[in-house]
Amino acid sequence: MKKKYLLILEYEGTAYHGWQVQKNGLAIQEVVEKALSRITNTKTTVLSSGRTDAGVHAEGMPAHFVTESKMSTGEFQLALNSIFPHDITVKEVRKVPMAFNARGSAKRKLYRYTILNRDFPSALSFRRSWFIPHKLDFAAMRRAAKYLKGEHDFTSFRAGNCNAKSPIRTMDRVELFKQNGFLQFEFEGKGFLKHMVRNFVKTLVYVGKKSSLQNK
Repeated sequence: MKKKYLLILEYEGTAYHGWQVQKNGLAIQEVVEKALSRITNTKTTVLSSGRTDAGVHAEGMPAHFVTESKMSTGEFQLALNSIFPHDITVKEVRKVPMAFNARGSAKRKLYRYTILNRDFPSALSFRRSWFIPHKLDFAAMRRAAKYLKGEHDFTSFRAGNCNAKSPIRTMDRVELFKQNGFLQFEFEGKGFLKHMVRNFVKTLVYVGKKSSLQNK
């Protein structure tokens, strides 16, 4: 009998060309599907709540798959983690109703972007932050970020090859934090356009640089 399972995945995306399987490079989805197909002895498809871009990391990416395997949730987790490379981990496996859909059932998605804004780079955080040695006006960036909150036409912030039917999206929460030289941006909403978050951050950095120069 077919059963559906939810995976909560964590991965360090530096070595991958994003989540979705593609021709020009290794994707997270490909690694997960190959591992599941290996342990179930059946070709298995995995569908996620969204698609992260190349180099993007995830702390809790939901994804589901359907199988007739009799393995328990604990056995799935143990088997997958024994096969996965060191930069992909299954944090949780849960049996879910057949009606569940990782994408359709998702209520909110949270994207976090980190900038290191100080005179010297970090040897420990260089894969998980954007190093900017130039002074940024954090207050100006925070003021500008408020205009991103709410429902808007985000055409200007999506990738040129974005194939989403509508550019209308709603940002439920937009927050900026500052601590020990790190600027952290958090964007929360139901859905995002391709490259939308990185373009948000680039725009806010432009505001921070320009405002800082004007204040000199």
